[in-house]
Amino acid sequence: MIRKIIHIDMDAFYASIEQRDNPEYRGKPVAVGYGGKRGVVAAASYEARQYGIHSAMASVTALRKCPYLIFVMPRFEVYKAVSNQIMQIFREYTDKVEPLSLDEAFLDVTENKKEIEIATQIAKEIKQKIHHQTRLTASAGVSYNKFLAKIASDFNKPNGLYVITPEKAEKFLEKLAIEKFFGVGKVTAQRMHELGIKNGSDLKQHTEMELIHQFGKVGSMYYQFAHGIDERDVESEYVRKSLGAEETFAEDIYEMVDLLRALDEIAREVHRRADKRSFLAKTLTLKIKYADFTVITRSKTVDYYLRTFDQLFELGKELLLQVDDIENRKIRLMGLTLKNAESDQMILTNQPIQLTFEFKE
Repeated sequence: MIRKIIHIDMDAFYASIEQRDNPEYRGKPVAVGYGGKRGVVAAASYEARQYGIHSAMASVTALRKCPYLIFVMPRFEVYKAVSNQIMQIFREYTDKVEPLSLDEAFLDVTENKKEIEIATQIAKEIKQKIHHQTRLTASAGVSYNKFLAKIASDFNKPNGLYVITPEKAEKFLEKLAIEKFFGVGKVTAQRMHELGIKNGSDLKQHTEMELIHQFGKVGSMYYQFAHGIDERDVESEYVRKSLGAEETFAEDIYEMVDLLRALDEIAREVHRRADKRSFLAKTLTLKIKYADFTVITRSKTVDYYLRTFDQLFELGKELLLQVDDIENRKIRLMGLTLKNAESDQMILTNQPIQLTFEFKE
């Protein structure tokens, strides 16, 4: 049976909510985030994107591109509430829903609660219901696997709907720029360009073994995607594999007393979040971003669950002291992350897990 997969992606979700709730922002460039010199853009409206502004951009850079940019502080509780509305709409059609974040998800509607045979019809209905209930628009992609459905949802944004049928897939992929393939970032794309691979057609000219030789195990995935193959299931049960917190400092710090004070605050926040979600792990990673934006990490795995603030702080301090010349370079950001590679290393409550989004730089 050919699967029917839909990928729904909200259009400029955070910024669109702010424009919905504040009429004076409509039609204007809006960025969600802090507009100060240490701020970062969390999301940008389509009007702002016309100036080249995008998420994760430094606020000062965004303001240089658009001096009239409107900065709005994020309201994550509002975004979560709207996300819940949208997820409930999805579950009217299927329980096979895999949220990727607050504003996007995969749906497997091969068999669905309303017994609708055509997946495109389901996508249209979902888009209409989202707009009716939230006054927001979404883009949808429909195909026979996750890889193609996600690409399709981005094809006619905003408020788009695009379908890639099995008959259309081969020609579509041959013309697709290599940067659009899942798992191909800037570095990999550059490497592929050096090998003469600029689109799906070029990628298909290479055997699976050749791609594995050039890119390691992920080369097998590139080979399959080039041929329109993606056997991944829509995973309806979300299992959190990491949890953390980080802080961008108002001023660069380098004195050990200031570093330890910051580590104390971050460890307390990680402990609070982990306790709230009953999340336990055995690996802790320290992240440091220097004033020149160089990023380093240090990790350690222990043979016990990190249950208390004291355990987090002491292990974090041990990692901090492992960093060479820690007091000789100014630090812009510090973070701690609890992480496990295997889901069976986590202890979870029997309650369903609510996806959350923590604003980080």
